[in-house]
Amino acid sequence: MHPTRHCPPGPSTATRPDPSGTLPADPAVAAPPGSRGIDEILADARARLRRLDPEGAHLAHRRGALLVDIRPAAQRAAHGTVPGALAVERNVLEWRFDPRCAARLPQVVDYDLRVVVLCQEGYTSSLAAAALQEIGLHRATDIVGGFAAWSIAGLPTLGPTVLKPPASSLAPVAVRPTPL
Repeated sequence: MHPTRHCPPGPSTATRPDPSGTLPADPAVAAPPGSRGIDEILADARARLRRLDPEGAHLAHRRGALLVDIRPAAQRAAHGTVPGALAVERNVLEWRFDPRCAARLPQVVDYDLRVVVLCQEGYTSSLAAAALQEIGLHRATDIVGGFAAWSIAGLPTLGPTVLKPPASSLAPVAVRPTPL
């Protein structure tokens, strides 16, 4: 479960979990003036987006939108992937999609590019799509419910992939016969 589902407004709520979702917030710690909590940041990001349900995202992708999976490789391996989605991890997303940046992807030729961002549950993708809009990609959006909702909807997926440890970590084990 995503930690933002449990963050009530207000800095003084003692039962609010920390970002890991396991500990209550310290009520003695006051938020800095002008700071915003993640729930407010997420709501502001989503207010700027025309979010798509999984079926709408699938249709947009089939009509030429670039579907971008921002999940880490381990998460894609553990849960599966969407065929045709471009894997661009979140930590490099803005550099790959800024038309002004030398590190941009070849597909990023102008600001009218239709980008649909996918994460596991639809939280991080909202923040990422809003960041792409700030760069100028005004048609960027995300998928409500992320990969989990896509998969539940029965849309095409591949995997999950079983990650195998490197051969060097599979040292042979000597076994002695046990006397009877």
